[in-house]
Amino acid sequence: MPCFLGSGSPDRTRLSRIGRCSTLERMPEPADRDLVLRTRRGEIQAFGELVRRYQSAVFNVCYRMLGERMEAEDLAQETFIRAYRRLATYDADRSFGPWVRRVATRVCLNHLDRNRPPSLELDEDRDRPLVAVGDEPEGVLAGAQASDALRRAIRELPARYRAVIELRHYQEMSYAEIAELLEIPLSDVKSHLYRARKSLARSLMGSG
Repeated sequence: MPCFLGSGSPDRTRLSRIGRCSTLERMPEPADRDLVLRTRRGEIQAFGELVRRYQSAVFNVCYRMLGERMEAEDLAQETFIRAYRRLATYDADRSFGPWVRRVATRVCLNHLDRNRPPSLELDEDRDRPLVAVGDEPEGVLAGAQASDALRRAIRELPARYRAVIELRHYQEMSYAEIAELLEIPLSDVKSHLYRARKSLARSLMGSG
């Protein structure tokens, strides 16, 4: 059974079936670029393979930005719908992973701008921490505790500050790339990062 039933743009119901996709799994792994080009030719199941490959990465972005599982799942679905609709503007010679994570950041930021601040709910370790973790048990425990505190502190930041932290530290974008994506001046990117880091340091010192 193909990942998406019928033709046309994939919707949330079709995206929920990605785990059952078998057509592409029987073939050698195609490159992301090939999947994008096939999708543009109307092979919707090729986009299902892209969803399968990047659903965890996109969910992690949404979870870091939102802090609540159900919202993160909804916005991850929305990200792939948005990505599909904008696939004609995507440069197939560039990596798909960073592009779709940036789409996720923009989707989440728009959501945060329109809605209430996210709750501070924490889940199991869903994302890569910014803190270094040692090899000894004490180091692992301390790192996990610091990571929890960091996630809490990030989710208490204003939406724009949270976005620049996500883009700079998790997606490793340059200041110029962040400015272009968020459509703000470069000086604002630097200012947001400075204030966000200062706020995080203050929060972590208070919690530690």
